[in-house]
Amino acid sequence: MTTLYVSPHPDDFRSLLALLAAEYGLSSRPRIITEDPPASLNARSRPALVLGTAGDGDSLVSGATAVSWYLAFQGKRAGLDAKQQSQVWQWLSFADNELTPVSCAVVFPLMGLQQSSRAELMRVLKVLDQALAPRTYLVGESITLADMAVATAVLLPFKYVCALEPSDRKAVTNVTRWFTTCINQPQFLKVLGAIVLCEKMVPVTPKTNAATNAAQLKKEAKKREKLEKFQQKKEMEAKKKTHELQMLYSTLSSPLLPDVVSPLPDSYSPQYVEAAWYPWWEKQGFFKPEYGRKSISEENAKGIFMMCIPPPNVTGSLHLGHALTNAIQDCLTRWHRMRGETTLWNPGCDHAGIATQVVVEKKLMREKGMSRHDLGRENFIQEVWKWKNEKGDRIYHQLKKLGSSLDWDRACFTMDSKLSYAVQEAFIRMHDEGVIYRSKRLVNWSCTLNSAISDIEVDKKELAGRTLLPVPGYKEKIEFGVLVSFAYKVDGSDEEVIVATTRIETMLGDTAVAVHPADARYQHLKGKMVLHPFCDRKMPIVFDDFVDMSFGTGAVKITPAHDHNDYEVGERHNLAFINILDENGLLINVPPPFLGMKRFEARKAVLQALKDRGQFKEIKDNPMVVPVCSRSKDIVEPLLKPQWYVDCRDMGKEAADAVREGRLKIIPDHHLKTWFNWLDNIKDWCISRQLWWGHRIPAYFITVNDPSVKPGEDMDGHYWVSGRSEEEAREKAAKRFNVSADKITLRQDEDVLDTWFSSGIFPFSIFGWPNENEDLQVFYPGTLLETGHDILFFWVARMVMMGLKLTGKLPFKEVYLHAVVRDAHGRKMSKSLGNVIDPLDVITGISLEGLHAQLIDSNLDPVEVERAKQGQKSDYPNGIPECGTDALRFALCAYTSQGRDINLDVNRILGYRHFCNKLWNAVKFAMKTLGDNFVPSEKVQLSGEESVSDRWILSRLSAAVTLCDAGFKAYDFPTITTAIYNFWLYELCDIYLESVKPVFSKAEEDSTSQRQALVCRQTLYTCLEVGLRLLSPLMPFVTEELYQRLPRRKPQSDPPSICVTSYPTTEEVRKGGGLVLNLTDTIRSLRADYNLTKTRADCYLQCIDSATVSLVQKYSLQIQTLSYSQAVIPLTANQPVPEGCAVAIASDRCTVNLMLKGLIDVEKEVAKLMTKKGDLEKQMEKLKEKMGKNDYKEKVPVKVQEQDAEKLRQSQAELEKVKEAMDNFRKMI
Repeated sequence: MTTLYVSPHPDDFRSLLALLAAEYGLSSRPRIITEDPPASLNARSRPALVLGTAGDGDSLVSGATAVSWYLAFQGKRAGLDAKQQSQVWQWLSFADNELTPVSCAVVFPLMGLQQSSRAELMRVLKVLDQALAPRTYLVGESITLADMAVATAVLLPFKYVCALEPSDRKAVTNVTRWFTTCINQPQFLKVLGAIVLCEKMVPVTPKTNAATNAAQLKKEAKKREKLEKFQQKKEMEAKKKTHELQMLYSTLSSPLLPDVVSPLPDSYSPQYVEAAWYPWWEKQGFFKPEYGRKSISEENAKGIFMMCIPPPNVTGSLHLGHALTNAIQDCLTRWHRMRGETTLWNPGCDHAGIATQVVVEKKLMREKGMSRHDLGRENFIQEVWKWKNEKGDRIYHQLKKLGSSLDWDRACFTMDSKLSYAVQEAFIRMHDEGVIYRSKRLVNWSCTLNSAISDIEVDKKELAGRTLLPVPGYKEKIEFGVLVSFAYKVDGSDEEVIVATTRIETMLGDTAVAVHPADARYQHLKGKMVLHPFCDRKMPIVFDDFVDMSFGTGAVKITPAHDHNDYEVGERHNLAFINILDENGLLINVPPPFLGMKRFEARKAVLQALKDRGQFKEIKDNPMVVPVCSRSKDIVEPLLKPQWYVDCRDMGKEAADAVREGRLKIIPDHHLKTWFNWLDNIKDWCISRQLWWGHRIPAYFITVNDPSVKPGEDMDGHYWVSGRSEEEAREKAAKRFNVSADKITLRQDEDVLDTWFSSGIFPFSIFGWPNENEDLQVFYPGTLLETGHDILFFWVARMVMMGLKLTGKLPFKEVYLHAVVRDAHGRKMSKSLGNVIDPLDVITGISLEGLHAQLIDSNLDPVEVERAKQGQKSDYPNGIPECGTDALRFALCAYTSQGRDINLDVNRILGYRHFCNKLWNAVKFAMKTLGDNFVPSEKVQLSGEESVSDRWILSRLSAAVTLCDAGFKAYDFPTITTAIYNFWLYELCDIYLESVKPVFSKAEEDSTSQRQALVCRQTLYTCLEVGLRLLSPLMPFVTEELYQRLPRRKPQSDPPSICVTSYPTTEEVRKGGGLVLNLTDTIRSLRADYNLTKTRADCYLQCIDSATVSLVQKYSLQIQTLSYSQAVIPLTANQPVPEGCAVAIASDRCTVNLMLKGLIDVEKEVAKLMTKKGDLEKQMEKLKEKMGKNDYKEKVPVKVQEQDAEKLRQSQAELEKVKEAMDNFRKMI
């Protein structure tokens, strides 16, 4: 009698799946017991199935997947053939790894599995919806185990807490149709009962009667009391049930190794390959530095690799810039891990002060009609945390989709208590040392946000001339891009001085007019004053070198409180600083009628008033740059505010010296100029932000309740003290003013710190600094910082400065800066152009309509939406096809030349998806060729019986390994991708596999043929196994899938996954030699020089003696095949070579002559080479000029001098090659 042990809980989907399989499975239904199996059975978990007599070890099947598969297989519900069975297994993996975690997380947002959201659930369901579009059931024409597994996994959201309301279900109509069909089958009804789909609850408001008397009120009060008690009881029951369910689902078993037994599907499918591997990698702990060792402190002769992720904003969503960053970082991490190093890639997320506050404020206003001020600071911060817990891990899910091998157990958030403590400690130490100080200066002010913002949050909008721009808070667009000229009357004369401005309203704050000291036109005005037309203010005419005499009239109005240049003039000449704007952009400290006006309304009023007084001169178009707040789209105003600043002079010098002295390396080196320019001229850093979300500044303003101590001013640093607590700050203040603590009153600064401050200490705060611990000792300093060059100052330089300041150590040894992603036309990614692409859309594919729909959901205005739609229609007329993660990663790495920009063409990514398909088919063919009984040798070694083809492909494999090793060490990703692509596609697939087909077809003819086939199989296996390991860091999913299908060299001891297997080395795959291989390589190299990728050419091999001629004749067919030649013709030394050949020396015994005449346009090639020659000569001339300067050897670091010399040597060698090629071509004309 078969017995099935299941959980008694009605919502244990694992047991429900087994019960459904039983209904569809065995002819006689098993006996169902809702108890734990007897201990003697040693069952790991329920469900457990006992076949026949208990006690026989082989008679027990346990675990939901194993039990349901057994039962479904018996009932022919696991697929009718091998292909269908493979598809069913795929859907089991999808249910277990993709659907179940998000379903549970949505229904139970507080359980510890993962914080998720309905958006993530809807994304997964849309994948399912797409698969169900053309079909009734998931596999075949009837219900299979696939339908049972996926239906039970999605049961919770359909059934409970309205996780899927009717509006959500409309978005996935195919899923809803299919789910309804399944749950209404008799077998489902028997197990699940009738399922009622959750509807949105509408609150009922009881009607009140105006004539209600006291008795009725008393009666209703009792009724309400009873109802409340009943409600509390129901809530307690619901909590109890929720707790039970949470306990139930928190015990979800680890994902099993994905199916690698079923035959490979006919063609490559990214969705199939990428469905199940990541959860398995993560559960096995492959991404943790502890994997394979007792302790991280254990000495590793191969070294340590540590890199922290540039923490993405918690509000963020993945874009192609993130995808590029993570593709590069993950490739490097996987490479170092495969080299056997103790490897950690540490994830983290930034609290993104302004961005997060804006998002939550908008949400509050939209949903509750409230501002943050209505809530108050504490309640608002609670709302932000609530939002973060619901939505904030979206980007982590997306990173996992990209295959990022991060150690998620070490994930950090910059507002976590550990990191917040480090931020507080950093501020206090730097403040106590005087590095952080208080000052009143100009800041970038957003009137909409009511906060100062950093330079990186200011977009520089370039205008060609007069332009109307929308500004928050104004109904009509505001005019920019014009220069207004007006006159100031000179005091005591009839003269006037004409000045011009692009911000006419700021003249209300003018306190001087400046001219150049050498300007003859104004020498007579020294010591004179001009009169302000709207107030009783006389303003000096000052003489300052900053004035450009050639611009306009050569006279400039000076507004020290509202312009950065004018501020410095005001400081030099001790001018008055009159602030005319409050924090909301309203005019203050100005005469009526301007007082209280909005700044851009005042712009019109001032202009009109000047016209009325006859002092207006002209308006003309003026190209200019307008500073726009990237968060609020408001026009940024320079505003005088008391803020906290970091003194960066000494820290900046230390950071610059670290690079000059070679202690810190920046790659590529063309960023050195930017690094030195910024740090050598660094300004102090404003770290105050007028926000509520963020690290509140641990500084307190002191009021001393003692008449002998005069009251302090806000900008006076002497009256500010910092502390880890208010008590500590009070003690510091009492000591400073020599009074008792009870006489001190403290007021904590309302502001928070700039987000970049916490990011600046990220490399060591994530390891618990300032507290000593194992992680901090082992992993700090890190090895590498990889990021985009656009945040070189804002983040990289600040990490270096703060690392040196607070720990005395550089935070990393190298900085690799990748390029910025642009579209295929070289344009910057912009929502209004419609060229911003979500990497997940490239991975899963999206229709043109889907792209359009994303625009409608954005914040673009209708005109911009229409323009963006046209851009999308032009670039993606048929939408974006499904490319998969591996193809996207490979494409991004292939594009990463060490330049400043990447022009990304989605069609090229699709090309790499086709490469995956070629890879897939090659391995399928090879595995069929190897056969089921093939056993690889224990290590890569030559038997001595290899054919020319075998030795040639092994030499090409060795060359690819060498190139990849050098490429990774030099961060030269295009070299890596090209080497791997060429090996797999052109050398292994196009040539070797074709050349060995005859060997396998004759394998059974005699013992010699059998032996040759066996040697060939070992060579083929080596190419597959080493080739997959070479590719693994770039394409982790498809390589894992294919690698798991190969037999192991040492099955008992080899690592379980390709991602923790050793990376190929040149020692492992030694390059073969011999004349025949040299000839083949020389011909292929010559073909590459002349760009003969697809065209076959005749090849004349001129040999030194008859023995060499005989050798060439013997292997001519192999040379022809391996070199992709039209014909191979051996010649003796005396035989003439036909005209029109390119020449190369293969060895001292043979010269290669490749016939080019008639195959290429010689004149065109010569013209191309002439251009290249000119470019090289210019580069060399520029380099020689730089190196020839008198102070070059003294001022330029030795390391840079060495690099310049190497560049010159390389350019000289390349120039010689170009000249030689030109001579060869001219001989053909």
